[in-house]
Amino acid sequence: MSAVLAVPAQAQEKVDVSRLPLDLQRIQKQLRESSTREEREGLNLRYFVDVYGQAPPLVIFGPEDDLTAGPVPRTAPTHQDMVNQVTPQEYRAPAANLNNLYKWFRERMSR
Repeated sequence: MSAVLAVPAQAQEKVDVSRLPLDLQRIQKQLRESSTREEREGLNLRYFVDVYGQAPPLVIFGPEDDLTAGPVPRTAPTHQDMVNQVTPQEYRAPAANLNNLYKWFRERMSR
């Protein structure tokens, strides 16, 4: 079942381009100026470059990127990251603090 939408009579009217705030001659002139072609040949390659606008600047490292300390995003994992990945949690427990064990023995012996 398809429904046909009725278009109001106002929407069917043509738009008068001459009343729009545009200068078509100025736009066409700027397009002609910006579409100048530069042709060069090198190594039997032929290429054309048409420039119509300027691209925004490419920011590779922003102010929030800290490359001197800490991991760099989207890079290879560090050695410690790999060790943590392949070692089960129960074997990654911190080592025993022998100073506390020594203090406990000393207190027991002094009694």
